[in-house]
Amino acid sequence: MIGPLRPQGHAARTGLAGLVLVLVLAACEGGPLGGPPPTECPTAAPTATEAAAILEDVTTATFDTSLGVFTITLNAAAAPIASANFVALARCDFYDGVTFHRVLAGFVAQAGDPNTRDNQGDFEGLGTGGPGYTFTVEIPPEGLNYDPYTVAMGNRNTLDSNGSQFFICLTDLDASFTDRIYTIFGLVTDGREVVDAIGQVEVISPITGVPVDPVVIRNIELSGPVEPAESTPSAS
Repeated sequence: MIGPLRPQGHAARTGLAGLVLVLVLAACEGGPLGGPPPTECPTAAPTATEAAAILEDVTTATFDTSLGVFTITLNAAAAPIASANFVALARCDFYDGVTFHRVLAGFVAQAGDPNTRDNQGDFEGLGTGGPGYTFTVEIPPEGLNYDPYTVAMGNRNTLDSNGSQFFICLTDLDASFTDRIYTIFGLVTDGREVVDAIGQVEVISPITGVPVDPVVIRNIELSGPVEPAESTPSAS
């Protein structure tokens, strides 16, 4: 499986931090896709040259979910490959119908497993789905932290296992992610109240974090820089 750690305080109370780490942060990307795969989706992560072209006219991604709309601003400078890979998958509707399958209050909300298109409950293999390929982690540069509303890639706790799964930090997680192997590729810049609502949904179990009522990504709309408004000549 793929994902991050449990908040340290809660882990201390429950003694289940290690189990959560295995269940949530070590998700295995690259598993079988759920349902028919979207057409014309990438079969490999973009190269540096391809990433630059993909990101030339895309800076934000707006998520239409079953709980509302929020927007992330991509951090192409810190993570060009992860950002471009996310854009390429969003363009081919890879994420449409996929759910936030792990929601751990005060920790993370995680999505990106295509298996959840067809099965939205707690099933064997949950968190193992990916795009069919993996790519190398882009280590966050100094000064870029796992702050609240940060968007980062989930992986198998190895440096070559990024895929399609990602998580949104629901609190400051720098103390938890001391190894810093989760690529930071975006930040929620609008609709944070929607992310807060996702982070507070009722879950089947606080260990697995599977929502009782699925939180579905209906669509992701990509957009570029906002063009400056043309100035209107003042009346003489």
